[in-house]
Amino acid sequence: MPQPSFARAPSLAATLLALAPCLHAQEATEAADAVVLRPVTVTVTPGVPQLAFDTPASIDVIGGAALRDGQLGVNVSESLVRAPGVTALNRQNYAQDLQVSIRGYGARSTFGVRGLRLYTDGIPATAPDGQGQVSHFDLLTADRLEVLRGPFSALYGNASGGVINLITADGGPDTVLEAGGAVGADGVQRTTLRASGQQGALQYNVGASRFDTDGARPHSAARRDALNAKLKWTLNEDTRLSVVANHVHIPDAQDPLGLTRAELQANPRQATAAATQFDTRKTVGQSQVGAIFEQRLSSAQSLKVTGWTGTRSTVQFQSIPVGTQAAPTSPGGVIDLDRSFSGLDAQWTLRTRALDVPLALTVGLTGEQLRENRQGFQNFIGSGAAQVLGVRGALRRDERNTARTFDQYAQGVWNFERWSLTAGLRHSSIRFESGDRYLANGDDSGAVRFGATTPVLGVVWRASPTTNLYASAGRGFETPTLNELSYRQGGAGLNFALQPARSRQVEAGVKTEFGEAGRLNFALFEARTSDEIAVLSNTGGRSTFRNAGRTLRQGVELSHAAQWRGGWSTLLSATQLRAVYQDAFLTCGPAPCAVPALPVAAGNRLPGIPRASLYGELAWAHKPWGLGVAAEVRHQGRMAVDDRNTDEVGASTQLALRATLEQKSGRWTLREFVRVDNATDRQFVGSAIVNEGNGRYFEPGPGRTWLLGVTASLKL
Repeated sequence: MPQPSFARAPSLAATLLALAPCLHAQEATEAADAVVLRPVTVTVTPGVPQLAFDTPASIDVIGGAALRDGQLGVNVSESLVRAPGVTALNRQNYAQDLQVSIRGYGARSTFGVRGLRLYTDGIPATAPDGQGQVSHFDLLTADRLEVLRGPFSALYGNASGGVINLITADGGPDTVLEAGGAVGADGVQRTTLRASGQQGALQYNVGASRFDTDGARPHSAARRDALNAKLKWTLNEDTRLSVVANHVHIPDAQDPLGLTRAELQANPRQATAAATQFDTRKTVGQSQVGAIFEQRLSSAQSLKVTGWTGTRSTVQFQSIPVGTQAAPTSPGGVIDLDRSFSGLDAQWTLRTRALDVPLALTVGLTGEQLRENRQGFQNFIGSGAAQVLGVRGALRRDERNTARTFDQYAQGVWNFERWSLTAGLRHSSIRFESGDRYLANGDDSGAVRFGATTPVLGVVWRASPTTNLYASAGRGFETPTLNELSYRQGGAGLNFALQPARSRQVEAGVKTEFGEAGRLNFALFEARTSDEIAVLSNTGGRSTFRNAGRTLRQGVELSHAAQWRGGWSTLLSATQLRAVYQDAFLTCGPAPCAVPALPVAAGNRLPGIPRASLYGELAWAHKPWGLGVAAEVRHQGRMAVDDRNTDEVGASTQLALRATLEQKSGRWTLREFVRVDNATDRQFVGSAIVNEGNGRYFEPGPGRTWLLGVTASLKL
């Protein structure tokens, strides 16, 4: 049977901790990464090659060139828009993480990324409680970004509405030194240094970057310093060891906060008055290191062990009014978190035959631990005329929290001539503990345990050498995060009434390939969730949460990529999504609100989820000149800002233009680019702060912005 053409993609399952359809790395050139159309080898269990065309799942791979060429190369939101079903909203606010959701999962998060599993080089960027961060995602050294959607995400355990994995490129075979810089509107400056190469059995890729911005609005300046390194030893033909380390430091990123509807209409470029009054800001520092050991035991068996450890510190000054901090149960207006995390995953793979048909099995164990020192302070000192706001004051909260997981998983792939069957099972156990050390308002210590078993099943039917039909189904669950558990109605302490949300997902689709010309993917999906987590109350500057009942997410995804004669290429990614509450419930109104009394009607849209999204790209490249030009169109549909659907962010469409130029002279390569975003200078709201208790829902997007960059590399 002729082998269809598809994008080369690396392994998701082999590099991540749980098993799901994944892509096996193949050598690729940077030039072909923007529109991924090369032949691909995929593995649904580690080390078992299979065409991506044959997997019963929605998987997209964004190559390194698309992450960097003609881009700022700082935020994954710049490129995630290429994958259908994914919403990545750049808030233009480096004191807050990006808002990332997949098929509607993760949209309600106002702190970090939740509802999704995030990884860098197979090391979790999502904590055991389901809350993740992308601030340390390093695009400078990245080889690719992988996105998995649908039922098979459930095999990654807690909070698996989808999976995003950033993989650092291996070094070598050539030794390359690279330096780059970019400047742009709103005081943007970016400098980068990178060295990669190979010395004997050692491959290395090390990058460092600094990013500065004055911000698109007042009081939104930020700096971010990052370092990422990957070392890979091929000890012999059966043994490999990789070590990945990274560090990120964000000192005093200013937070302009969201705007109310009235403020937005009056001046969308302003920062709300509370932002400057309390000097709202955030400082982040994170360091982590991980090791991946791979051993081929025999022609049929292999072993992989991954271990990691790290620390993350966060200090955040919020705009909590002084009067609301008077209550004994108030935790203050300054959050001070110190977290340490570690984990270990081991998986064994067997390739054999059953009923004279190839069968691949993988089983594994994984354990993770998060330790958190959480303190709260008043965000003022003094009183009366001598009172100073926006500074650390008296201690109001002091806790030691932990979250631990222990999971077991198994997955098998059975390949027949015209069809294949993939089945998997994961059991997860998660324990939360809180030790209260601030006893002036009572002892809020406690512990709670959650558990779930999540099965998944998928089938592929090969209708023809160039067309596959597939279907899959699975169950998932999502525990409350420590942030959501940390407050209960009436004050601090774990909210033991809050339970995990549980979901059932189904998906059906078709994958068609047109030889070397292109590919077309189409998927229908539905997810039904019970015990969806929603806001219960807003008092003292804090939100508490409850289980709100059932929700429904239904949608359609379409993607098409093609390369045409004359250097032309096109890319289209489109999503239509209906996400609604199926059960009515009561919620709170404007803060302060201690008792929910306002109705949320069945049929209301889930907030923060666009009804539709689209990304289209038309590009032309002339290799003899080293010239590339492209036009990008990004559309985001309307989305509600709160559970009651009292307001919404309007639909918006932006046009971006970019051009790149490359010159080679001996061992030197020089690349320049120019980029213009929102070329038509339209006013739009980039993101919404879901269920914001003060009605400050809206985070405006920037007007027309420009960016100029240059990179010089030397091949030794």
